[in-house]
Amino acid sequence: MSRPHRTLDGAPATARAALPEPEAAELDRLAHAVLARPGAALGAALRAVLPGTTGARWLRSEGLPPTTRAADLTAEQWLSLHRCCAAAGHAPGPATAGGRSGRPSAHGHAPGAMAAPRWY
Repeated sequence: MSRPHRTLDGAPATARAALPEPEAAELDRLAHAVLARPGAALGAALRAVLPGTTGARWLRSEGLPPTTRAADLTAEQWLSLHRCCAAAGHAPGPATAGGRSGRPSAHGHAPGAMAAPRWY
């Protein structure tokens, strides 16, 4: 069963209104993925959503410390983050919003991969 869809408000909603529908849906997924951890710092949330160092580079380009809260972003910053995400070729999907980032596990395996048998 899926979680109920929450509507965006404040700066993310303002940014969403400035985009055409296909891009607005991408911003919606991005905002929900970033806002899914309300107490987390933006740096940690972006590491879970964007590939590699893309999130850290975006924070630096905006002059924001990694400890910034996602709720403190302006509409212009949400639009900038959306453009950065689109340029990186990564739009968060439903799996990302649910907490799975697609990164390898702590054991070095991709999600769903199995380890080689021990006798090898």
